Amino acid sequence: MKFTDGYWQTMPGVEILRPRAIESVVNSGDHLLVHASTAPLRHRGDTLNRPMITIRVDAPAEGVIGVRIEHFTGRREHGPRFALAGTDAGPQVDVPASGPATLTSGGLTARVATEGPWSLELVRTDGTVLTTATDRGTAFIATPEGPFVREQHALGIGEHLYGLGERFGPLVKNGQSVDIWNADGGTASEQAYKNVPFHLSDRGYGVFVDHPERVSYEIGTEVASRTQFSVPGQRLQYYVIDGPDPKDVLRRYTALTGRPARVPTWSYGLWLSTSFTTDYDEATVTSFIDGMAERDLPLSVFHFDCFWMRQFHWSDFVWDPATFPDPEGMLARLHERGLKVCVWVNPYIAQRSHLFAEAAEQGFLVTTPEGDVWQWDMWQAGMGLVDFTNPQAWEWFQDKLRVLLGQGVDAFKTDFGERIPTDVVWHDGSDPQRMHNYYAQLYNQCVFELLEAERGEGDAVLFARSATAGGQQFPVHWGGDCESTFTAMAESLRGGLSLAASGFGFWSHDIGGFEGTPEAAVFKRWVAFGLLSSHSRLHGSSSYRVPWAFDEEAVAVTRHFTHLKHRLMPYLARAGQIASTEGIPVMRPMVVDFPDDRSVTAADTQYMLGGDLLVAPVFDERQVEYYLPEGTWTQVPSGERVTGGRWVRETHGFDSVPLLARPGSVIAFGARTDRPDYPYADGVELHAFDLTEGAEVVVQVPTPDGGACAAEFTVRRLAGHLEATLVRGAAHDWALVHRGERHRADGPVLTVPIAD
Repeated sequence: MKFTDGYWQTMPGVEILRPRAIESVVNSGDHLLVHASTAPLRHRGDTLNRPMITIRVDAPAEGVIGVRIEHFTGRREHGPRFALAGTDAGPQVDVPASGPATLTSGGLTARVATEGPWSLELVRTDGTVLTTATDRGTAFIATPEGPFVREQHALGIGEHLYGLGERFGPLVKNGQSVDIWNADGGTASEQAYKNVPFHLSDRGYGVFVDHPERVSYEIGTEVASRTQFSVPGQRLQYYVIDGPDPKDVLRRYTALTGRPARVPTWSYGLWLSTSFTTDYDEATVTSFIDGMAERDLPLSVFHFDCFWMRQFHWSDFVWDPATFPDPEGMLARLHERGLKVCVWVNPYIAQRSHLFAEAAEQGFLVTTPEGDVWQWDMWQAGMGLVDFTNPQAWEWFQDKLRVLLGQGVDAFKTDFGERIPTDVVWHDGSDPQRMHNYYAQLYNQCVFELLEAERGEGDAVLFARSATAGGQQFPVHWGGDCESTFTAMAESLRGGLSLAASGFGFWSHDIGGFEGTPEAAVFKRWVAFGLLSSHSRLHGSSSYRVPWAFDEEAVAVTRHFTHLKHRLMPYLARAGQIASTEGIPVMRPMVVDFPDDRSVTAADTQYMLGGDLLVAPVFDERQVEYYLPEGTWTQVPSGERVTGGRWVRETHGFDSVPLLARPGSVIAFGARTDRPDYPYADGVELHAFDLTEGAEVVVQVPTPDGGACAAEFTVRRLAGHLEATLVRGAAHDWALVHRGERHRADGPVLTVPIAD
């Protein structure tokens, strides 16, 4: 939201009150408290009829500094609030007799002016100034629409910002106006399903705005040299999160807002859907599964989309007896074939559903200010909305889903949760504006916690569309309703990379696109992209997504990349462990791994899959262009070596995609291609890529469930040879692969002569 007309003038009806004069800075032991007048204090008379701005500077965690800006401090703050995990940071606070006051947490210091106008510098121990705020940007603002609090941070020359949730426009957010407001708007506009008030700077810091309501960003748009964020009301709370590496920022941010849960390794395999409005019954489902098996297309999960329930009854969680007369038997038959089952749900209760009257009578649906059930006809006729702020409604919703788990369902696609009204009353008295975005958090948490309780920790997984800050705790999220074109494929990738820069560890998208039917070329290219994502689902709107519906080459391409993903599972499962324990996403923008390489700044058509594999999806029938950082990279699986530090243009067939191993990496390949969950250490191959003299790489191979380490190896490059050592755990028939040659180990140590 903009408040000024150019640099000098304000918008009509807008009054901006700035902290023009520091009245006092108080050392409160663990925080600084600043009182600032909105005009110079020349004499005692200036203290009368004068607004004051109060600013608190503290440290909720090591390397994190909080800033709270308030006008009126007596206003009660209604929920909901983000659940933050602070620690005993033990900041060092100092208010000297002269000069700036300081608060230091870890390697980050807030330097606050003690006289004159307000100013704040965020400084590292080495003297690097990350960003600054001054009285020109920090402000309380009165407008015809109501009060706002605004902050502005200096944008450094050449600095770039990322994140703000799943956004489908340019990856670099400089020059964009962004509102944090969840919407069901597809993937082709400024609207987004997953809005997160967190941005990541390539200077190695992040800023989290601790407000679940609408947060408005002007990133170099209202003032070209500043990042601006504002919220309605009387106070603004934000946190500056130190790095110095972008990965360190994400570690600290996810420690504060929640780390992604560990997902089951079976969920990494290929998911196949009925699609949305297509006709299907058990015979259709069986024909799809038989067709996949006959063509050696390994399938891990079968998903039933909306019409597993009767039309106009969503959601009543009752199988349509006309198409699925024996759901328990059908699910048992699917399980006998080694498949997991996912079903579509949402938190909207249609008026025709038998659950509507039950929920309304017990007060489980959101109401209007007059006390009536809030209803509308969008999506489902006369639908109401489950009130997850009511603990009894929470349990009631879980009880309905628990019946499905008892029938044999393994996972839920938690669709919708974005179009949440603001003219309603919540059971716990929550502010409707703050609940609009936060509803997605409660909805997904309710379902995820049920799965963990019933299936066990590490075996719970969602396929969720909506989210806000903290939503990364309940994976997996997918990109929403995109079109079936190359352009939409690129939009989807940009959305996923922005979401990763916002702390989300796992992400997926509809292979082939959702709306319409893709051309065969689009489908085949999307298959490679989808199966080199953390999670992979074939799903569409009005047409099926079985590969043979396109052409026989699509079958071969799907087989090739499904087999490849299964072989990469030791590597991917380890990347998933890191996402859950450290908060580093499995898929992420290049800038996260190469923050000092200016050429990756806007690289939004490629990504890192884990820390050692670069993927550049092909958005064309033949041609692809991508940037390769410095060093000699290796094409996987061809073994071709490619010199980096430059942009590369290549031609690829549909069975190929730029997939390159990072110089100095060792990547664990598994022995099986038929499924994603298997004993990864048995038959594991350690592929070594251009280790330098004296280098040592530690490789951990996870257990089949991804919960622990089955085997740990060290691989060292010594004079004239590579040495691989099994240092803990057990591995059978393991091998070291270098330049395409496989060397089988017959003990815990393997030495392989190599030429320079």
